[in-house]
Amino acid sequence: MFDLLKDLALDKLKEKMLPNALGAEATQAAAEQGSSDLISSLVDQVKSGDLSTITSLFSNDGTATQDNGMFQGLVGKLTGALQNNGMNAAEAQTEASNIAPDVLDSIKEKFLSSNAEDSGFDISKIAGLIGGDTGDLLGKVKGLF
Repeated sequence: MFDLLKDLALDKLKEKMLPNALGAEATQAAAEQGSSDLISSLVDQVKSGDLSTITSLFSNDGTATQDNGMFQGLVGKLTGALQNNGMNAAEAQTEASNIAPDVLDSIKEKFLSSNAEDSGFDISKIAGLIGGDTGDLLGKVKGLF
C-alpha cells in the first residue's frame, strides 16, 4: 500500500514541479524527498493511532484540505524540499502551496475510485496496519526510503 502511495505521489510531484525554476535533477530530488515525507507523515499518523486525519484527507467527508494537519505538514515539508534543492523561500512556499492540493487530490481520487486498477488504494488497508506492532509497520515501509 505504501509503495503505491509513494509512487503515485512521486509521479504527481514530478509532473506538477516540472515547470519550476529548478533544473530537472533538482526537481527530481525535491519530488523524491516530498514523496518520502508524505509517506513518513502517513506512517507517523498510523503509529499514533489517529486515523481520522488520514481518512478525512482521503475521503469526501467535507473537511477542507487546508484545515487538515497532514496537508499543512506536507506543504511545510515540500517547501523545505524545494529550498533544499535551490529554490528561494518565497518561491518554494508558493510552489508547495500550489502543488500539495493536486498531489493529495490525486491520491484521494485513487481511494475513492471503483476501478479495478485502483483496488490497491483502500483506506481500510492503512487502518489494518495498526493491528500489527510498530516494528511490523516500520518493516513494511522501511524499503520505501
